[in-house]
Amino acid sequence: MQEQLILEFENELKSILSYWAKYAIDDINGGFLGALNSNNKITENAPKGAVLNARILWSFSAGYNFNQDSSYLKLAERSFEYLKNHFIDKEFGGVYWSADALGNPLDTKKQIYALSFAIYGLIEYYKASNNQEALDLAISLFNDIEKYSFDAKNGGYLEALTRDWKEIGDLRLSDKDANEKKTMNTHLHILEAYTNLYRHWPNQQLKIKIQHLLEVFDQHILDKSTKHLILFFDEKWKSNYNIVSYGHDVEASWLMLEATEVIGDEKLIHHFEKLAVEIASASAEGIDENGAMIYELQVDKNHQIPEKHWWVQAEAMVGFLNAYQLHKDEKLFNHFLTIWDFTKKHIIDHKNGEWFWGVNKDFSLMQGEDKAGFWKCPYHNSRACIEVISRLKKLN
Repeated sequence: MQEQLILEFENELKSILSYWAKYAIDDINGGFLGALNSNNKITENAPKGAVLNARILWSFSAGYNFNQDSSYLKLAERSFEYLKNHFIDKEFGGVYWSADALGNPLDTKKQIYALSFAIYGLIEYYKASNNQEALDLAISLFNDIEKYSFDAKNGGYLEALTRDWKEIGDLRLSDKDANEKKTMNTHLHILEAYTNLYRHWPNQQLKIKIQHLLEVFDQHILDKSTKHLILFFDEKWKSNYNIVSYGHDVEASWLMLEATEVIGDEKLIHHFEKLAVEIASASAEGIDENGAMIYELQVDKNHQIPEKHWWVQAEAMVGFLNAYQLHKDEKLFNHFLTIWDFTKKHIIDHKNGEWFWGVNKDFSLMQGEDKAGFWKCPYHNSRACIEVISRLKKLN
């Protein structure tokens, strides 16, 4: 059974990266296209997001690091050059939030989430290419985050600033988010980026910052009573939002543990092994009768958002498999299996390639969503394939 699963995920990884290689390259303006709709039609003049480009960089770099396919390295090089030339702010540091279709700076704010993904992609590319410039850029972005975003008084990191690092009125990543100074989402992806950076730059100050981030999750972001993550905070860690994001819960369960393992902190490893199982198990509340994980629960309104998003299924598979590795409960492995089965049936686009954004409760496709775009990237699903293959091989 596990050998068949490994083969399925190996084929799916190839399929995902082949899609981006075939459809997403911008042959006219360089780099990669800003958006494609669900039928692979180009969205004309779509802006290009820093997060999309950093995630493309990570995905092709990780693909190359996983199976040494030289075509992936070429596309990673293309992505690196575009990110370096069009998103790195050479005057003030950091990265622009977006560029126009021609590659000119568009939204120049400094969203710390975007800097984090740039680090994540750059360091994966450094691993693939041994290009010192990529490592140097990643370190410079780490220094930018620490200089301008770190809250020395209250701990944690502020969400966003202007191009020249001043306070900004609208801190939100998207219209879906609350306009607060600190968020779970950004802290999770700073942790993810710093963990990857530490693998190739084992700096003592960086290790201290990773330990601090883990403490922030443990003390402020994790609700001890429910084992769900709190999403939005003011600068003093007060929250007025009672929302459960099941996908973020299960994603954090394995990313936090990974961070402890990379820095080699045995005390934290033991603590977060226990939490990984508890958080993943709590997130299983979001698995519906079809075996897939729903998007969100608005607790105070007792209102579910029953959509099944592509990235939620991807992270759930990794999170439940990780929890099963730690705690051999067959229920956890079955969650992984049912979500993969649902994904194959309803999320993967077997006709046009890649994964759909998601489906509604009645399995109809969510309308108006990108196949590739500002938020629709190859990172969640390609990473899930790589993680699942690696973990299944260890189980074997």
